Amino acid sequence: MLNELRGIVQKVNAARDLKSALDIIVSSVRLALKTQVCSVYLLDSDINSHVLMASEGLKQEAVGHVSLALDEGLVGLVAKHAEPINLQDAPLHPSFHYLQETGEEEYHSFLGVPIIHHRSVLGVLVVQNRERRRFDEAEEAFLITLSAQLAGVIAHAEATGAIAGLSPSGQKTSDTIFAGVSGSSGVAIGHVVVVFPHADLRQIPEKQTKDINKEIEFFKVCLNSVRQDMRNLHSKMAGQIAEEERQIFDVYVRMLDDDALGKEVVQLIQMGSWAQGALAYVADEHVRAFEKMDDPYFRERAIDIKDLCSRVLFYLQEKEPLTTEYQHDTILVSEELTPAMLVEVPRDKLKGLISVKGSGNSHVAILARTMGIPTVMGTVDLPLNQLNDREVIVDGYRGEVISNPSEQLRNRYLETIKEQEQFNKGLEGLKDVICETADHHRVNLWVNTGLLSDVMHSLDQGAEGIGLFRTEVPFLLRERFPSEKEQTDIYREQLQAFAPKLVTMRTLDVGGDKALSYFPIVEANPFLGWRGIRVTLDHPEIFTAQIRAMLRASIGLENLQIMLPMISNVHEVNSAMQLIKKSYRELIQEGLEIKFPPIGVMIELPAAVYQTRVLAKMVDFVSVGSNDLTQYILAVDRNNARVAHLYSSFHPAVLAALQQVVQQARLEGKPVSICGEMAGDPGAAVLLVAMGFDVLSMNASTLLKVKSVIRSITLEAAKDLLEQVMALDDVQMIRSAVDLALYNAGVDRLLRSSRIN
Repeated sequence: MLNELRGIVQKVNAARDLKSALDIIVSSVRLALKTQVCSVYLLDSDINSHVLMASEGLKQEAVGHVSLALDEGLVGLVAKHAEPINLQDAPLHPSFHYLQETGEEEYHSFLGVPIIHHRSVLGVLVVQNRERRRFDEAEEAFLITLSAQLAGVIAHAEATGAIAGLSPSGQKTSDTIFAGVSGSSGVAIGHVVVVFPHADLRQIPEKQTKDINKEIEFFKVCLNSVRQDMRNLHSKMAGQIAEEERQIFDVYVRMLDDDALGKEVVQLIQMGSWAQGALAYVADEHVRAFEKMDDPYFRERAIDIKDLCSRVLFYLQEKEPLTTEYQHDTILVSEELTPAMLVEVPRDKLKGLISVKGSGNSHVAILARTMGIPTVMGTVDLPLNQLNDREVIVDGYRGEVISNPSEQLRNRYLETIKEQEQFNKGLEGLKDVICETADHHRVNLWVNTGLLSDVMHSLDQGAEGIGLFRTEVPFLLRERFPSEKEQTDIYREQLQAFAPKLVTMRTLDVGGDKALSYFPIVEANPFLGWRGIRVTLDHPEIFTAQIRAMLRASIGLENLQIMLPMISNVHEVNSAMQLIKKSYRELIQEGLEIKFPPIGVMIELPAAVYQTRVLAKMVDFVSVGSNDLTQYILAVDRNNARVAHLYSSFHPAVLAALQQVVQQARLEGKPVSICGEMAGDPGAAVLLVAMGFDVLSMNASTLLKVKSVIRSITLEAAKDLLEQVMALDDVQMIRSAVDLALYNAGVDRLLRSSRIN
């Protein structure tokens, strides 16, 4: 039956609309299972009913007209329990509801399976026969498998109709919500302008070139054209964002250098490939390598590579430059938005951003936060081709896109936009104010960075230090290990930009799921594999070169801290410390005046939680990596859609682990910081302050909100809330308790200036 399954799915995928898709389903399933009837009922939430949307075997005049209430009949029972019902004689079942209009009185056997998408029941797929018999296990399994595979297609087809303002049964509808994730907070209302990649790398065939030298020369000309385009975009952003923030386009130029992507393409052309095929191959290799990485910050770099290479392909295909008309209230939409797409829009016309793919870690999301543009990422069900010129609402707080807004909802969002503007003006006054509670307990707010552009935005938001600088960037952007001199220059730039504030540099955190293209690591279970400190201790030549570069970069600045990732035992710390001290002695012997920096460990593994005190004795500070610690404690990959809902830093086990880390580090008199998304959640930040964390390190975009909340509460109130929370045993109860406490404290408006009730 596998071939039949594939055939049905392929035909449904090619359907032009919802009706065509459903007609294909019922005719194909009826034929495959040799049944007398196959029908599809879909939930129409506008009338709170399951509507018969397609059928072969029942009366055609009933299609689109007959409906069952939510809890009515066997269809309602399947949907309610979200599980199949297989009956030998359906009319004998107490939930059976006879529909005279359908002509189903002659059918006895009944098999209904739910159509489920993103944990929601979209409808029910039903087959029926005249004879009294249960459908066998193979038939039931076939229908369940088919339903699971077709759910996404049906959801997308429904969404296409919803964009046009119609429910599945053709009823007029409004306020249709498409869920995504927040890329940049805020609310915007405007008209959609859809943009597409300059050229499609996926459609390039393999071909041989007839003239290698001519092909290489043409490729280099096209490469230079894109480099110049990036320089032009850099210039275009002058006056809109800080110079350092614009350096993302300088990074793009370097990625196209002869020593980077350009070199690999030329090598393939020299082997006989035509330029377009060589470019597509190199792009695919790099994109797949980045997409496999666990760290979302780096995984999102795949989008940048695709965009750059598609721009080169555009020139290789010798196309004329495209011109796009932008409306005065442009909501820019694409399958995968990139910074280059964003900055091509006149700033005064750009109101919001929507990307079907991507996450809050993408470069475009980072840039959007810098520019204060409401952004929603990952709207996978959004029908891109139906959107152009339509008015939509972008809710960057909730991570939602709303089409066909009713006048009532539109007015409420307009009011929210006014409140938002007033709220943001109030936050600006906090940039140069120290962060302390209402009863004067001092809290340090630092930032997590990866590029110099992140650093400059952080300074603009009033950051007091860098709690995590990801040193992997220069390693990931090259085709070889960067030299000690190259690393020194990069680290020096970071340290100088933030001096005299402390900069915490994490040693190279690659391996396992975050392999370098020139240092590949293939493992069955990368999450538990060769990564972080495990890799660098096995390769001391890499580790010491990086340490020496950090120490050289700190000369005369003395604002460096070094942090060791993925620590699971004391032996790793001992080994790392020996190598650090050895590197320090070597530089001192060279006559350099260097101050030995503070050394810290990252608590990211449950093993490290239970050894916090002994680890704290060995180092100068302790820092919790909340993202990985939560993942490992809960055994949840938050990037896996099937289990991401289980990922929560408010889980009682996570909170207990965090409290234990602080208590154990305090016994040794060592400062404790936390870096990760949890520190940037205003509600979680209150709990972390109460636990006793000295430093909260977060993305720069959340810093002022966290500061505003901390300044609005007392330490005593925070401790009372923590005591209450630690007595609870459920994630949702804890989250609700935090929300309620903040509301009672009068700071709810700081957290939810966007909430639409």
